[in-house]
Amino acid sequence: MPLTPWTYVYFAAAVQAVLLALALWRRPANREANRLLSAWVALTGIDLAVKALYWHLLTPEWFRAYRFVALFPFLYGSLFYLYVRALTRDRGFRPRDLVHLAGFGVMLVLNGYVLVMDRAHLQALSARWIAGERSVGAWFDVPLFLYSLSYVLAALALVRGYRRRLRERRSDADRMSLRWIDVMAGFQVVIWCVAIVQALVYLPLVNYGLLFGLVAAWVCVMGWFSLGQPPVAVEEEPPSVPPPAPAGGTADDARFDAVQARLAELMGGAAPLYLEPALTIGQVAKRSGYPEYLVSAVINRRLGGSFWEYVNRLRVEAARERLADPDDARTVLDIAYACGFTSKSTFNAAFKRQVGQTPSGYRGSMLPPPQAAAGHAGRR
Repeated sequence: MPLTPWTYVYFAAAVQAVLLALALWRRPANREANRLLSAWVALTGIDLAVKALYWHLLTPEWFRAYRFVALFPFLYGSLFYLYVRALTRDRGFRPRDLVHLAGFGVMLVLNGYVLVMDRAHLQALSARWIAGERSVGAWFDVPLFLYSLSYVLAALALVRGYRRRLRERRSDADRMSLRWIDVMAGFQVVIWCVAIVQALVYLPLVNYGLLFGLVAAWVCVMGWFSLGQPPVAVEEEPPSVPPPAPAGGTADDARFDAVQARLAELMGGAAPLYLEPALTIGQVAKRSGYPEYLVSAVINRRLGGSFWEYVNRLRVEAARERLADPDDARTVLDIAYACGFTSKSTFNAAFKRQVGQTPSGYRGSMLPPPQAAAGHAGRR
């Protein structure tokens, strides 16, 4: 059978997957996570290569290999979860994690008859598959979707917890939020939705070409995000352990007033701490002289919100003063960075939430028209 455009796409994606897997395996940043991702991408490359060869040759032998790699997607959801866990908890693959690969093992047993089938029966099954008989192997598409989706949701739950911990402990949480994980998860859900539609309903454009074309595109997306990802810092638990809560309820610690006063001192004055872009609650606790758990409790219970929200409120107030100053000719973005923000989008969202206006809108309402226009032009 002549090579089709889709076949070239699959071969190209398979080659890219192999090269990407090698690069990820050798990448020092996020070592444990990237080695899991490397194995995942390599399996995807093998999957695409075998499918391309089968559709080109259409022989019973390659149909056997085709049916084997068709089970690989039962590994993908599990590997995605293990990858995210390694990123957020710095925990690599361990023998007991084999339980997460049980779905693949079960499906391998259920489809084992194809792997040991004689050539005559294999050829007949392959002919039915080529003819488009939807009952051949399609029965496991729905279990695959449900099984894999459960792991995707579990991985996203890990990411949500990671983001919450960052907001409790770092003022630059927006720079370490693992946004690419959302893209990877979304891509997988789209691929599995296409697979389910293709298995259950006949639509001219929803076919195996589209499905594995999406997988090929996913490999490119993986390459873009994974090789550009920054080292992910895993937050350690604070060394100080809080004492047991009083039996009668949740009364404040007797030191809360002193801690709150010390925080006001550190966050005020000529060189307030919140101006440091990568400020962490551990650094604040060290400067305050109080245990980290106590500083965290005061912020949460007395000052409202997480550490990230508390620091950003102070930064917004500082930016607000500067934007209202007619003698400050800096652009809005320069002022944001000078006040400790590390992201334009985070600054804009925090400012609008707190003030009710965008930063440029607020400056325009506070400054005389010529100065506001000059500041707006400088921002552009």
